[in-house]
Amino acid sequence: MGFTNPVYDNNFADPHVIAVGDQYYAYATNGPLGNVQTLKSTDLVSWDQVGDALPSLPAWTSPGKVWAPEVAVQGTDRFVMYYTTSDTASGRQCIGVAVASKPEGPFVDKSSKPLICQVAEGGSIDASPFEDSSGRRWLYWKNDGNAVSVDTWIYVSQLAPDGLTLTGEPTRLIKQTLPWEGNLVEAPYVVERNGKFHLFYSANAFDKAEYAVGHALCTTPTGPCTKTGDPILTSSNDAAGPGHNMVLLKDDRYWFVYHAWDPALVGVDPPGRTMWLSELTWNGDVPAVQPPLKQNPATP
Repeated sequence: MGFTNPVYDNNFADPHVIAVGDQYYAYATNGPLGNVQTLKSTDLVSWDQVGDALPSLPAWTSPGKVWAPEVAVQGTDRFVMYYTTSDTASGRQCIGVAVASKPEGPFVDKSSKPLICQVAEGGSIDASPFEDSSGRRWLYWKNDGNAVSVDTWIYVSQLAPDGLTLTGEPTRLIKQTLPWEGNLVEAPYVVERNGKFHLFYSANAFDKAEYAVGHALCTTPTGPCTKTGDPILTSSNDAAGPGHNMVLLKDDRYWFVYHAWDPALVGVDPPGRTMWLSELTWNGDVPAVQPPLKQNPATP
């Protein structure tokens, strides 16, 4: 019977979804629901508003620029959120970490400074946690180089078992090298499949129709990584600027969760980014994603 996109037709940029029991929780960049907008669903299609999962911020930051939260599920009563926020001391966007005992929060960040803040490289944003099949925890992110006219890199570092500190030296994986990527790569998300590591990332300007999702195949969590080439998810007649994706496995099927916006809003600053869903399939190690479709024939 299919479903209708967007699955959440309100401001909900940079979405990330986790499964907890028979519920799904979605988190997004600051907006009408608060610092970390939060929804819940039983089917990935119909979503109810929960509120703000991060109602209080640490002293080193302030509200207004809380971006791209992602949550690692470490147990039935332990959830660790990585989020981007403005570091008052440096004036850059940096990465914080907060913990909660329930998926809806409240998440609490007890730190006195950011977890990652590469000031000389423009700041640090878009943190994405990943646990490999051996149980090691990793964190991927982007230096915000386009804020200071330097290269943007996708970085990775191993995390301590509790997820609250980095334990290794950051490793650079990829930067903007392909024409379609424009001035930046960002929004990393990693999937392990058949012993290989798939790095999905977004590139170009988020408020332009050229924004899209790319893919690189990595031999280990720390690389080396080889880009596929052309983007695997691009604008369609139904939606522009698809990006900042994550991947969810449900009933042995893979789903892309991402944001996109109405093509009629080209030129509007910024366009409203809503939450979309497309199926992800594989041909060996090559991923294929349905284009953004308002009327999607698949059923999650």
